[in-house]
Amino acid sequence: QVQLVESGGGSVQSGGSLRLSCAASGSDHTFHVLGWYRQTPGKQRELVGEITRGGRTRYGDSVNGRFTVSRDNANNTVWLQLNSLKAEDTAVYYCIASSIYGTIPDRWGQGTQVTVSS
Repeated sequence: QVQLVESGGGSVQSGGSLRLSCAASGSDHTFHVLGWYRQTPGKQRELVGEITRGGRTRYGDSVNGRFTVSRDNANNTVWLQLNSLKAEDTAVYYCIASSIYGTIPDRWGQGTQVTVSS
C-alpha cells in the first residue's frame, strides 16, 4: 500500500520561507515522479512542482522561480522549498506520486496547510 506523508506546513509572514517534506512508502514503481500540487478553496488543484528519479523537473506557472523541488531517491523523500512567499500561496499542499512524467498523479497525500499572512 502506497503512503505519502507530508510535514512542514504552517504559518509564515509574507516574504518568508518554508520547507515541506514528504516520505513515500509502499510499492515504489509509482515513485518515478514525486512532487507537489496545491489547492485553495473554490479552485482546482494545480501543479506546484514535480521531479523524476533522474532529476527532471517541471513547475507550475505561479511558481516563477520562487520554489524548488528536490528528492532523495534512496529514501523516496521529496522536498519543496518555498521562498518569497506571498499571501496568494496560501493553500493546502499535497504530496503526489506518479509512474509517468507529466500526467495526472497516481497517488496523493493527505495535504498540509500553508498559510501566508500579509
